[in-house]
Amino acid sequence: MTAIRKLSKGWGWLLATAAVIVLVVWLAGGFAGGDGSARSGKTATATRLPDIKLVAGGKESSSSAAYDDYLAGYKNAARPDAEIVIPAADYARAGNAEVRKLRDYEGQEGLSVYTGEKGEVEWKVRVEEAGLYNLSLLYYPVEGKSSSIERSLKIDGRLPFEEAGYLQFDRIWDNAKPEIERDNQGNELRPKQVERPAWRETVFKDSDGYVTEPFRFYFDKGEHTLTLTASREPMVIHRLKLFQQPEALPYEQVKARYEAEGVRETAGHMIVVQAEQAVAKSSPTLYPLSERSSPGVSPYSASKVRINTIGGYNWRLPGQWLEWEVEVPETGLYHIGFRSKQNFVRGIYATRRLTIDGQVPFAEMNRAAFRYDSGYRVDVMGGDDPYLFKLDKGKHVLRLEASLGEFAPLLRQVEASLLNLNAMYRKVLMITGTKPDEFRDYRVEQRIPEQLEVFRTESERLRAVSARLVELSGQSGDQEALLKTMALQLEEMVEEPETIPRRLETYKTNTGGLGTWLQQAREQPLMIDEIYVASPDKKLPNGGLGAGDKIVHELSTFASSFFIDYNRIGNVADEKDQRTVTVWIGSGRDQANAIKAMIDETFTPQTGVNVNLKLVNMGTILPATLAGQGPDVAMQIGNDLPVNFAMRSAAADLTQFSDYEGVAARFRESAIVPYKYRDGVFALPETQTLNMLFYRKDVLAELGLKVPETWDDVAALLAVLNKNHMGFGLPVVTQAPNQWTTLPPNSMYATLLMQNGGQFYRKADTESDLDSKTGIESFKQWTEYYTDYKLEREYDFANRFRTGQMPIGIADYTTYNQLAVFAPEIRGLWGFAPVPGTKREDGSLDRTVPAGGSGVLMLESAADKEAAWAFMKWWTSDETQTSYGREMEGLMGAAARYPTANIKALEQLPWPVEDFESLEEQFRWVEGIPEVPGGYATGRHLFNAFYRSVIGGIEPREAIMDSVQYIHDEIRNKQKEFGGLRE
Repeated sequence: MTAIRKLSKGWGWLLATAAVIVLVVWLAGGFAGGDGSARSGKTATATRLPDIKLVAGGKESSSSAAYDDYLAGYKNAARPDAEIVIPAADYARAGNAEVRKLRDYEGQEGLSVYTGEKGEVEWKVRVEEAGLYNLSLLYYPVEGKSSSIERSLKIDGRLPFEEAGYLQFDRIWDNAKPEIERDNQGNELRPKQVERPAWRETVFKDSDGYVTEPFRFYFDKGEHTLTLTASREPMVIHRLKLFQQPEALPYEQVKARYEAEGVRETAGHMIVVQAEQAVAKSSPTLYPLSERSSPGVSPYSASKVRINTIGGYNWRLPGQWLEWEVEVPETGLYHIGFRSKQNFVRGIYATRRLTIDGQVPFAEMNRAAFRYDSGYRVDVMGGDDPYLFKLDKGKHVLRLEASLGEFAPLLRQVEASLLNLNAMYRKVLMITGTKPDEFRDYRVEQRIPEQLEVFRTESERLRAVSARLVELSGQSGDQEALLKTMALQLEEMVEEPETIPRRLETYKTNTGGLGTWLQQAREQPLMIDEIYVASPDKKLPNGGLGAGDKIVHELSTFASSFFIDYNRIGNVADEKDQRTVTVWIGSGRDQANAIKAMIDETFTPQTGVNVNLKLVNMGTILPATLAGQGPDVAMQIGNDLPVNFAMRSAAADLTQFSDYEGVAARFRESAIVPYKYRDGVFALPETQTLNMLFYRKDVLAELGLKVPETWDDVAALLAVLNKNHMGFGLPVVTQAPNQWTTLPPNSMYATLLMQNGGQFYRKADTESDLDSKTGIESFKQWTEYYTDYKLEREYDFANRFRTGQMPIGIADYTTYNQLAVFAPEIRGLWGFAPVPGTKREDGSLDRTVPAGGSGVLMLESAADKEAAWAFMKWWTSDETQTSYGREMEGLMGAAARYPTANIKALEQLPWPVEDFESLEEQFRWVEGIPEVPGGYATGRHLFNAFYRSVIGGIEPREAIMDSVQYIHDEIRNKQKEFGGLRE
């Protein structure tokens, strides 16, 4: 063996020497070609970005190209100076759409057309001059589900380019009340956001912000069809228009025009607008905020909550805008400045597009830069040599819109690179698997001929992007560090292709980091406190930003912390109040603040019942209840808690209330099942979740696979996935985080059990039924996925789904929200569907899945049960759950979409129509898992049986039978202990 090692080392030395000789010859020009010239320093400059190209598999195959490629095909096309108006009422066809004509709608004279949230509408248009045109839409955002309106555009029956499939039209939001209200603790309350719909004309543009200019569409001379297909939310359309969007002139030309027109600088005027008083917003997430970390804000308080800023992290996505009204006393030239804070993005700057009365005053305002600083400062547009803005006497609307500006082409390059690198990763994965043998030469560079060229191209691309980032920001920072790391690894893999398999794990980690970088780089937050429109002779205010101000602020904040109860939210009821309910909530402060605002706005005025809402660690509810210090109502509790409290006579039976049946009708029966004990019901459902099947459209298309309908289809699909070293995700098998947390039965086992007609308990829930024939067969089927098909037991589904390593899997439907925000680069490349089913004897499919969720509990010790019941009814009502769901999405974006258990409220949340129909289909098959005394042993011992079978090699039947005996014993003991407590 030693001799073999020495021989191997000798051959390795000879091969290395030969490689060096070849490399020297190659560098000397022995191998003519692009690479030779590149290494001799004849490359283009670092700031020149390569054309965006996607390798096979980088995107789902489709007849539509990216916008850049589409526009490049018409780079010499004319831009006719023509305007073509298409009245919406003259539509030629409406397919599967709710369409109706409206006359003089909301002040818009003539006929308009209402279009629903699904279906398509088609118009005919005749173009006399061939060329590129901008396209706009005059629309009214009628009431819907409070999210942005989405449409796709087809020209002559096909998408002109990919981005035309995701057009977005904003709603208009404002504060519900003109004045900021305060609670009885002296803190200002965040104003509720409501819609203020109005007619708006919007030019079709990129909803992702990668293309900063409005889209241009090419039309030949002749007749064409325009088709708008709805994917979310209704709208009223008055007209479409083909025209040429005027481009803003550079500032120097605009300034020269001011001088030619004799426009003079004004003197002595200083107009200050509080930024939190924005009159319109594109999203309900752009609500006014409270800033307590700096004395430089106005209004200011070291101890009380004051609503004094707007924007922040909520104002980070391209296309989001805020508008303010500014009234100037005379016509002339002004400076415009902002007291702002941009301490969110280090190394680059936040970009905003400034418009006045809907027009960009000059080209530089398409990308106004707000650079990084740790605190507040005054930013004047133009910097040391401020720009002059012409404003006529009277009111003006000033808008700031988040934009990617000069970073947009860089991010498009990185996105294209990421898609190519992920596609290449999947190809390598098909050869080597996830854990390559380090002693085996897979020769991947020969089996994937284009691989090294792709790696070389992407390395150069990332280097160029990194260099351009440094140029734009003026400094090196962490923004380009990951790009350099990825580029370096690609270069090393090109130089040493035999090391590619063993570098695969690091490669996957870096591409995952690149995806996260891309997501974060799109986010450009900015906080604004005040807006200044000032004459050039006026100095902008700079108060509150000195070192002394900050010292006084810190001391004041520290002193006030001794007197503030941070657990109390909103209005606090006094002891003299006759009817008061104490409610505990265990989620975040944002959720608690939203609920308290809703309580003070609707519940207390309607019922006269005051609510003391406390934000606490819900792990304390049991010891607090035992000590007599518990709440009247506990919200957002796990499904296992109500029955555990009920069998100890600590939870109130809700069926004692006369209107219980009407309240219970708000939910599916499956949502109430976990809260039933004996003849009572001890909680109301708040949320209900279930599993869905997530799949990558592009990867399945590459492999020639279809979305599986049955478990037999899954078996066939697994054979192909295993052959290509890809995974199928089943619900993760994991242990409870600690011994005090109940581990629920694995949802995959529950799915197989229920689809085969099995159940968890028998004999009035006094015995486990997992030892039945169905229970044993389902357990065997479940474990075989891990023993026969080698599926992984624990994994990060979102990351693996994103890279394509796990292109299909079963996960909680709330994963949809995570993917929509977490992985924007694969938008349109994935979908979700009902889980595979089991064939019944009649040939139909049984797609039953178990339910999860949380509930709201009334304690038996509640002093005023009627008041507590009134709160629970209000909280779980259709209106409140809908309002709260929209509020959460407004506060935190799509990632926080609320999985309400209320049937009607779920229908009102802003799901895309196609996706909601899939979700609704799965909800038809949902079943609840009952909670029984001792039932905590079911999940725990099912877990033990699984690992004894899969890891220990014990035969599945024997493993489950042993565990069921423990479950029997635990249930029997608890039945004996608590059986006599309730007859």
